[in-house]
Parts: sequence; structure tokens; C-alpha cells
Amino acid sequence: MSCPGKSSTEPHVVKEEVTATGQWVKLEKTTYVDPSGNTRIWETVKRTTRPTDTTVDGVGIIAILKRTLHKDCVVLVKQFRPPMGCFTLEFPAGLIDDNENAETAALRELKEETGYKGEVVGVTPVTCLDPGLSNCSTQIVMVNINGDDIENINPTQQLGDGEFVDVILLPLDEFQRKIDELLRKEKLVVDSKVYIYAMGMSQAFFKPNELPVLKQ
Repeated sequence: MSCPGKSSTEPHVVKEEVTATGQWVKLEKTTYVDPSGNTRIWETVKRTTRPTDTTVDGVGIIAILKRTLHKDCVVLVKQFRPPMGCFTLEFPAGLIDDNENAETAALRELKEETGYKGEVVGVTPVTCLDPGLSNCSTQIVMVNINGDDIENINPTQQLGDGEFVDVILLPLDEFQRKIDELLRKEKLVVDSKVYIYAMGMSQAFFKPNELPVLKQ
């Protein structure tokens, strides 16, 4: 519902001006019109690496390691993130290269960061990451890993220069509890996507038939 005395219009971007550019990101001043017809300014961060023929920057990978006589495990990565000033717990992820689609990029990044070879079983639409700050977008790729495959028994990472990544395996049916245990032991920040997934798994495993209680 529009406010009394104010006209209603479709919000839209008028212009974008680059104010600073780095190797990986740039800062823009975005001029836009809000729903009331007022012209406003927004500071926007964009990546400089997005391929010209796509609207997505990268992929996140939810990889499940499946092995005989073992629990299914979620494959995570731990690495130091300078903007956070500490280690983070994340899904494997990376940017999409030219001439790649989400599936190809996901399998490549999974192999590089964890050493595992997997099979894509699902891909999300393009999703935003932090829309109040940036236009950065991603597709989440679901991957199954056959842990009995000889290539996955002793996986070897293929990290690039300056990449330092530890692989963490957590059982799917105890995912949230194991994350909470790690947080009590180590100074870590968990990626929100990881924790939301963990909460969803907890609901699915432990409260599948629980009905919501209506407040009186």
C-alpha cells in the first residue's frame, strides 16, 4: 500500500558510476528511484570477474560423501578469511570461469579444494548472497561423492598459490551438533548457508512429524 500523499512508481536503477576498482572487486555509486518516486544513492560492491555472458559469479557446493559402513558426511572447508580476521567454516565454493557452467565449475572447484571427484545431482537457480551490499550471485550445486571409488579413498587437493584449505567431514545426521562442538573448541565463524543447511537437516532428522503449536 502506498503512503498517502506520495506517488507510487516502479523502483529502478538510473545509473551506475564506478568510484574505485581493485583486482577482484569494484565499488559503484548506484543512483536509483525508490517506490515513492524519490531519487536516492546506494553504494554497491561488484566483482570484476563475472563472465560477460552470465548473471552468476560463482558456485557453492553441498557435497555428500557416501562410503560403505560409514555415515554419510558433509564435506566442508576451513580457511582463514582476511575480511573476517579469523577462520571460517564453509561449503567448497569458487568463481565460474569463462566457458564454464555451474556444474562444470562445481566439480572443478570440489576437486581443487578437497581432492574429491563427485557427481552432480542438483543445481539451484541463480541466488543472491548479500543483496544489501553487492550484486554477487551464486548457484548451489548438490554433489554426491562415491567414497568407495579408488580416486576418493586418499584424495589430494589441487590448491593454487596462496590457497590454504583444510577439509572437514561432518556426519549428516549430526551436522548441527558437530558444528556447535567445533564452535566451542575453535575460534570460527560459520558461513550462514552452512548453518541454515544444518538447521534444516536437524529439523528433517529429528522433527519430521512434529506439528507446529499454535499460540493461544
